Amino acid sequence: MGAQKNLIRYPWETPPQPGEAIEVADGVLWLRQPLPMKLDHVNVYALDDGDGWTIVDTGFSTKKSRAIWEQVMASPLKGKPVTRVIATHHHPDHIGLAGWFQSEHGAELITTRTAWLFARMLQLDAQDRPAPETVSYWKHCGMAPKVLQQRLTERPFNFADCVYPMPLGFTRIKQGDTVQAGGRTWDVHIGNGHAPEHATLWSRDCDLVIAGDQILPSISSNLGVYATEPQADPVAEWLEACERLSTLARPDHLVLGGHKLPFTGLAPRMRQLIENHHSALDRLHAHLVHPMSAGECFAPLFKRKIGDAEYGLALVEAMAHCLHLWHIGRATRELRADGAYAFQAI
Repeated sequence: MGAQKNLIRYPWETPPQPGEAIEVADGVLWLRQPLPMKLDHVNVYALDDGDGWTIVDTGFSTKKSRAIWEQVMASPLKGKPVTRVIATHHHPDHIGLAGWFQSEHGAELITTRTAWLFARMLQLDAQDRPAPETVSYWKHCGMAPKVLQQRLTERPFNFADCVYPMPLGFTRIKQGDTVQAGGRTWDVHIGNGHAPEHATLWSRDCDLVIAGDQILPSISSNLGVYATEPQADPVAEWLEACERLSTLARPDHLVLGGHKLPFTGLAPRMRQLIENHHSALDRLHAHLVHPMSAGECFAPLFKRKIGDAEYGLALVEAMAHCLHLWHIGRATRELRADGAYAFQAI
């Protein structure tokens, strides 16, 4: 694992400041938008189409983010219009301002069908208190009683809090399609696991890969199960996607991810991503000598203390790994009296 880590390189040590840009290749700009959370940024990219720009991902919809985009359009983008937005997946830090670019700037939204459907559905589904299905799912995960009681009285996170209203209409991309942008032809390869039908773009004309959150350099993408599909198996989908995408990796690839720094060393990073989850599953299997809920499995999976800020993501990821062992026949599952599913290794 250490040898693989040493093969990963970061051509830029310092990211661009908000409102500024770094040209990572001819006509390809790397920009950042701030996020109000522990992972405090999202990378976005601008591809020069001559008379306008195609941008890949957008950041949250906040006054601050919109002001940064106005600054970017006036300076690094040289006053040329944003004519297209490619959203790699439906998460709000990536699609949050797509509707703003559509409604206020006349841009075309390009994304996968699942990404658009999920984003628009969630953007329209604002709740003042957690839905009964969500509460039931939290109990199935074994959410800590103190956390559960607190969440029952709070307004939950809503996509509408940070995703601009999305108008009807988008252009679909799917596996095997190509996109013309930035003077290049990009092959569309679809990932899964972190988000359903996650688009990645692989240039035919140079060494660039725009990976969104499907391939990150130094952190692991969250693999979560949610109340929308409580029996899902994103770990299996993630491993399949990683194995398939790893066959495309070349030594010269420069990967532009959704977070952290652009990097080279794609092949060893793909091996890391695969091995990390197989190792986590083996640790979890060894941990489940007695029936336990997902909420009781943080220690073997994350090997560090989980704080309040990470608790929600840790819980849905722990559930994903427990469910994967159950789906592949390495664990049993029974509903406890407290409403939690208890998993035990076979």
